[in-house]
Amino acid sequence: MKKGEIYTGKVLKVGFPNRGIAEIYDEDSAMPLFLRVKDVLPGQTIRARIIKKRAGRPEGSLVEVTERAEYECESQCSVFPDCGGCAYQTVPYEKQLEIKSGMIRELLGSAIGEERFERIYKGIIPSPRRLEYRNKMEFTFGNPVKDGPLTLGMHRRHGFHDILPAGGCLLVDKDVRLIVSFTESFFREKNIPFYHRMNHTGFLRHLLVRKGAGSGEILLDLITTSSDEYKGLIDEWADGIRSLELDGTLTGILHTKNDSPADAVVDQGTDTIFGRNYFYEKILGLNFKITPFSFFQTNTLGAEKLYETAMSMISDINNKTVYDLYCGTGTITSVIAKRAGRAIGVEIVPEAVDAARENAEENKIKNVEFICGDVLKVLDEMPCPPDMIVLDPPRDGVNPRAMKKILSYGVNEILYISCKPTSLARDLPAMIENGYDPSEIRCVDMFPATTGVETICLLTNVVPTH
Repeated sequence: MKKGEIYTGKVLKVGFPNRGIAEIYDEDSAMPLFLRVKDVLPGQTIRARIIKKRAGRPEGSLVEVTERAEYECESQCSVFPDCGGCAYQTVPYEKQLEIKSGMIRELLGSAIGEERFERIYKGIIPSPRRLEYRNKMEFTFGNPVKDGPLTLGMHRRHGFHDILPAGGCLLVDKDVRLIVSFTESFFREKNIPFYHRMNHTGFLRHLLVRKGAGSGEILLDLITTSSDEYKGLIDEWADGIRSLELDGTLTGILHTKNDSPADAVVDQGTDTIFGRNYFYEKILGLNFKITPFSFFQTNTLGAEKLYETAMSMISDINNKTVYDLYCGTGTITSVIAKRAGRAIGVEIVPEAVDAARENAEENKIKNVEFICGDVLKVLDEMPCPPDMIVLDPPRDGVNPRAMKKILSYGVNEILYISCKPTSLARDLPAMIENGYDPSEIRCVDMFPATTGVETICLLTNVVPTH
């Protein structure tokens, strides 16, 4: 097999991160070979080009799908599969869950042993909403082709420059779609240039939309360069937004300036054009104040399932102290505090800690404390030892040095909530070696139509110290 050659084969299975294994036939050796290919589905027949070898196995790029899997249906999205936002638009929902369970089974089964995994895996809980579930979306200004019309939408799959329209995106509700369509039309008619990431010219960069599924409140943030040339037009755009007939309640319109060359939203100063610079969301009977850039689970109803499931897996924590490490804005910390004697959240982002404290006060939760700092350093200065630890780390997982300190407490239970199963698979062996036995694994589908899934793993200390 040589680089650049094209082979035809059938996809046997897929794993994280959305990498399929296709069986192909090599005429030179007259033997079946196996090729790693991204962006495919089990059961598809594909043509793939060899691009490199990794760990002795060839890797390929998808050329085309020559035969769809027998279970595939028609996509409801006009820009699928070109848009990189979804992977499973043609997959019936029950089949999506089956594929994700298979990914988890292969990944965590390899990390802890297939027999142990099958004994403790309790399946995947569906999302309450399969479409229109996202409470936050970040759209980019650009064009679908060079010199094409101004477009507000999502990046083309594997494409840095091309932006595809998102006025019909099915992951957000009709209020968001209406706002996106109006914004695109408004600035296109005014012939306002978008920011070109290569030559660093232009004005329009992103539109951040957040809408509470529980509250119905909507917060918008238009991100542009710092030029004052179009200030009057921004006020006119905001007036147009306010005139839209929305089902939800528009609580704030913001304008953030960003001159960073990076293709990301960087807050270099934010002005409030209308209303306030935050909105409220409700989850499990609690109110949470959310600012434009603060972390909050993007699937509100799914987050309720996630937290309910997590709390159902742990033992009695009445009158006990629980650490919630990597706590973000303190959503699960506050949920824990309703059952625990004391909950202590640790988070490195100061704005998130401020929001967590405000949210605790808003919900009149007295037995919770939030500490700002790196988990690795803060653990040396904690006010009291824990009886239980909850880990909800960022995508990269837990710092190995921090993990060593976490395990040294010897608590009876550690609950690990993972948004990236590959990081959980990496961290589990170290925890097992230090006396923690995975006793239950459950998944919650927080991201329908995509490859993402939240995984909850309860680990029990086989030699508890208290």
